[in-house]
Amino acid sequence: MFKRKKQSNNSTARHLITHLNPRSPISEQYRTIRTNLQFTAIDQKLQTILVTSSGPGEGKSITIANLAVAYAQQDKRVLLIDADMRKPTVHYTFRLDNIRGLSNLLIDELSLEDAVNHSSIENLDVITCGPIPPNPAELLGSNRMKSFIEKAKEAYDIVLFDTPPVLAVPDAQILTNDIDGALLVIRSGQTEHAAAIKAKEALEKSKGKLLGVVINDQAKSEAENYYYYYGS
Repeated sequence: MFKRKKQSNNSTARHLITHLNPRSPISEQYRTIRTNLQFTAIDQKLQTILVTSSGPGEGKSITIANLAVAYAQQDKRVLLIDADMRKPTVHYTFRLDNIRGLSNLLIDELSLEDAVNHSSIENLDVITCGPIPPNPAELLGSNRMKSFIEKAKEAYDIVLFDTPPVLAVPDAQILTNDIDGALLVIRSGQTEHAAAIKAKEALEKSKGKLLGVVINDQAKSEAENYYYYYGS
């Protein structure tokens, strides 16, 4: 049986700064991440990207959401997928229902077209997690997941996957084998150095490519967090 995820009372706290204030310094940092990712794809096509972190609370989900907006603003057809089927949050960020989504698609209850939510942002579609399954890792490593990724690549220019922290569960490592590259988000002043190194090593053990690291909260004012990108 799937478990239903209760709605969070703090869903209004999630802001897509790249959409609400595209000229802000923070939005410019997200565009810098987008540009740097494009430079990593000189010799190979970079169409599917996974974003993870070493542990919880490091900002991976809000990072990937704003990155998705940054790509959409470049007139790319973007699909953002909540592949964190343990603690999903993408539906909160985009104010969507989470009644059905990726988990339904992977057990063949939904087609890609039926699973997609058209967001209020032009060029940006979202697939929420759906009901939380008892076997997330198995679903992400399944042949149905591989088939879904190929279909998504045919329909979209950029496909982004929000995944659980890499040191907590194997989901990100499993999915990295089937996508073009991974980004690791760490939070300055919170992520321990040893944890960041272990997370980097865990991603490098997979067949995928570690594209780089996003350092969250490297500089901070009273109202804003800044994001910096460093290639791996």
